[in-house]
Amino acid sequence: MKWAEIETSVGEFTSIDEAMKYFQENYLPFLDELKRRLLFVQNERGEEVGTITSWWNMTGTKRVPSIHWFAVKEEYQGSGLGKALVSESLKKLILLEGDKDVFLHTQTWSYKAIGLYLKSGFEILSSGSFSHYKNEYFLAMPHLRKLLKI
Repeated sequence: MKWAEIETSVGEFTSIDEAMKYFQENYLPFLDELKRRLLFVQNERGEEVGTITSWWNMTGTKRVPSIHWFAVKEEYQGSGLGKALVSESLKKLILLEGDKDVFLHTQTWSYKAIGLYLKSGFEILSSGSFSHYKNEYFLAMPHLRKLLKI
């Protein structure tokens, strides 16, 4: 499965089997939604080299639009494919969820993606969060300031 290959190639999972198990447990139960929300980008040979999922998370009883599992294979990073995926994902979320704030959760080792998110209009929250995610702003910002020069 291409999603598992791509996500494993960027270090999100330690094996394709682990990625497949996650995908099967968390996305396949929502197959109709998955068909509308999972995006891929292909190289010139038609091979899937990047992916993003225009999903949601629950925060209490509120459904929050959220970007899940954005990844572009390393050899294609920096070519504009990631920017295109994020842009299309945001359009998809507006279409499916309405014009609402969109959230995402990430980690400092994804600093290149964080730079792209900031250029796409996202903001780093110093407090608060969504769903079950813990906001570790004060731990992350010293690293991000060095890596992204912000």
